[in-house]
Amino acid sequence: MPGDARSMRAGADVGLRARCGPAWGFCENVASTIKIKEPQLKRYEIHLQPGQSSMQCREFVPGELGEHQVAVAIKAVSFNYRDLLASDNTYFVPIAPGRVPCSDGAGEVVAVGSGVSAFKPGDRVATTFFPDWKSGPADAASLSRALGAEIDGALTERFVADQSELIGIPDTLSFAEAATLPCAGVTAWNALHEAGSLKPGQTVLLLGTGGVSIAGLQFAKAAGARVIITSSSDAKLERARQLGADHGINYRRHVDWEQEVMRITEGRGADVILEVGGPGTLERSLRCVRVGGRIAYIGVLTGMAAQANPVMLIPKVASIHGIFVGSRAMFAAMLDAIRCHGIKPVIDREYAFDEVPAAIECMRSATHFGKLVARVGH
Repeated sequence: MPGDARSMRAGADVGLRARCGPAWGFCENVASTIKIKEPQLKRYEIHLQPGQSSMQCREFVPGELGEHQVAVAIKAVSFNYRDLLASDNTYFVPIAPGRVPCSDGAGEVVAVGSGVSAFKPGDRVATTFFPDWKSGPADAASLSRALGAEIDGALTERFVADQSELIGIPDTLSFAEAATLPCAGVTAWNALHEAGSLKPGQTVLLLGTGGVSIAGLQFAKAAGARVIITSSSDAKLERARQLGADHGINYRRHVDWEQEVMRITEGRGADVILEVGGPGTLERSLRCVRVGGRIAYIGVLTGMAAQANPVMLIPKVASIHGIFVGSRAMFAAMLDAIRCHGIKPVIDREYAFDEVPAAIECMRSATHFGKLVARVGH
């Protein structure tokens, strides 16, 4: 986990056994004890305070690197709906006071521990949502630590992690674009290609135009699928069509939007549905999934209190697969596809580091298309 002032004192003698870049504040490779001046850096922490944003910007001092740790100067962080829930302390797990939020960051390696072989200063990397989920099926251990929830996240000028908890990013992506991928990108990839077993020519239904759905649109079109997408905004539906969506449904105009899906598919239904709405939309998704189809159950945008009747699973012989982001191996497969197809993640707005509370409120308003990103260290 990232070190901080709780384990260091300013101006202390530190035994430095690291290969370092100049952005870290020192640049010698030494094994002896030296005197360093520790830089004051900034990060956001979650502190619930009535009448104020819980996202509080605080100064901290980075701690000493461990043998297998990597220090990253974060350049961009993207926001997910879970970050809004975390800031309100309504997430699946309680958020500890002082927790550094956000799972999705990208930046440049500025220092590495003496035992690091995977990265060197100057490399471009992104964070991984579940540091312990490397590959294969998830288990309790691999899901026990998520950035921005159980452990500190990426909304910081300096992020420290084990070398196995980072992944290299292609030069074709900016730091802002790469920062959109660890949660929303991997979630969409998992839903379509792992749980969804998507095939060319199949029909994908996407609900809304947030980060997961727009990444899903790009990945589905790259795979040769037909895409139906919903929104309450005709302008957003037009933007989705420009990205390749084959059909758009305004769910304010078509309140029973599942019937429109059945009409478009000539009564067959969608092969794969990325269900980000949650209990409030699940029953409609069940009515318009094809016989033998697959629903990737991802989000809770309609809330957690409503209840859905799963009885339609029986006559549809359909399946619901819970999606909780994905593994590092899925991240790597997704990056390969991004390189191959020249995919560029969609960013709606970029914010300065001191505008993070405004970004969270924009997430709350649900007016964005694609991803919201904060620039860090500029």
